Amino acid sequence: MERPDFRPKALDHNALNSYLQELTDNYPFLNIEYLGDTIMGRPICAAVFGRGKTEYLYISGHHGSEWITGLCLLRFLYELCEAHRAKRRIHGTDTDYIMREKRLVVVPLLNVDGAELQQHGIEENNPLKERILRMNGESTDFTHWQANIRGVDLNHNYNAGWIEYKAIEAENGIENGAPTKYSGPSPESEPECAAVCNYLRNHNVRSLISLHTQGEEIYFSSLQSCPVGARSVANRMAQMTGYKISAPSGSAAYGGRIDWFIAEYDRPAFTLECGKGENPLPLSDEARIYFKLRKLLFTFPLMV
Repeated sequence: MERPDFRPKALDHNALNSYLQELTDNYPFLNIEYLGDTIMGRPICAAVFGRGKTEYLYISGHHGSEWITGLCLLRFLYELCEAHRAKRRIHGTDTDYIMREKRLVVVPLLNVDGAELQQHGIEENNPLKERILRMNGESTDFTHWQANIRGVDLNHNYNAGWIEYKAIEAENGIENGAPTKYSGPSPESEPECAAVCNYLRNHNVRSLISLHTQGEEIYFSSLQSCPVGARSVANRMAQMTGYKISAPSGSAAYGGRIDWFIAEYDRPAFTLECGKGENPLPLSDEARIYFKLRKLLFTFPLMV
């Protein structure tokens, strides 16, 4: 069977479906699971590699304008699956061992609706059109849109410092939906975040990585705690990528997915701020970002 080539393109709903279809057509050992649906009824998909009991979650696309990191996870899946079919090691990682002993769950694009809006603008028949335009200052330019279609920043919608973050929102005049930084009416009010949390509650996930842009930084702790071993793993990640280790601060320290996971399970979790520049990072940066992450993505299930 001829190896499929990964061809990077802007990651929207159709592109994601196309990539996942090509992967499953060529690699029948890769499974697709559906974690839930977005507000607009689009499926939230996870690609699953491995049959083991120890699970690891790789997740990207909390923010609509940060879809480029989802491409990195898809490129990783193309390489991982081909290496397994060809019985090759990558960075010393034995993919047969990963398939047998581990279970990698990869969510390339959590905020599908936000990515669609950011790239294609508002559809005429969207029932939320008037509200979305109002939240965006009546502008039809959604280049910097980060929230989901309801104006909720998904990486502030988790129940970790959520009440404290509400005070920060009030200080900054953020209310009732916005292109970024609005945490929603309640924790997990958004189906995207609820889908992630429900998955984590029902599966024994050992650790997880969340990819964002930009700044080339690694976060491994919450304001309240740092799981045992997390700092050591973060140091190894920094050596592999050249990223710097940073501590949570400001509004970014509240309501995030790794903050919730650490608070709930006291297990290592990591946020990687990928690439450098001004968001949204251009498509041309994707390969450069990926090859800095490549060793980390392949060896992460062996580090934690």
